[in-house]
Order: sequence, then C-alpha cells, then structure tokens
Amino acid sequence: MKVAISVPDPIFQAAERLARERGIPRSQLFAEALEEYLAQHDPEAVTAQLNRVYDAESSKLDESLIRAQSAVLKDEAW
Repeated sequence: MKVAISVPDPIFQAAERLARERGIPRSQLFAEALEEYLAQHDPEAVTAQLNRVYDAESSKLDESLIRAQSAVLKDEAW
C-alpha cells in the first residue's frame, strides 16, 4: 500500500543514507522501521519479552534485600 507522510528533513536524510548503505529501497527501510516500532509498543509483545526474561532468570528476591526493605518500612504507616 502506498502512503504519503511528512518527515523532518534530518530524519529523511538519515533514512536516505541508511537505505543507501544497506542497499535497500527507502520504502523498505521505512516499512522495517515501522514494523520494529509497532513490535516494541505492542503490549502483548512487551509481556512476551518479560515472560522470556523471567523464564530464564529467577524473580525471587534476595533474603538480604527482603530484610533491608522490612527494616526501612517497619515504621511506615500504611
């Protein structure tokens, strides 16, 4: 699908340079950039990334951290 957009000159020039360096059409560069932006801002994608991190790493708090937090918060009124 063709679309017309306005892009600030410095961004356009940087995109032109990058497309030329990569040897790809400018439209492909813009499509790839938009695809990446959408993936990074998709709430489901963010959740999936976090799930991958927590699948690989323990989310258990260190006992010394728990004690330190408890000591700091013991006098706090909730």
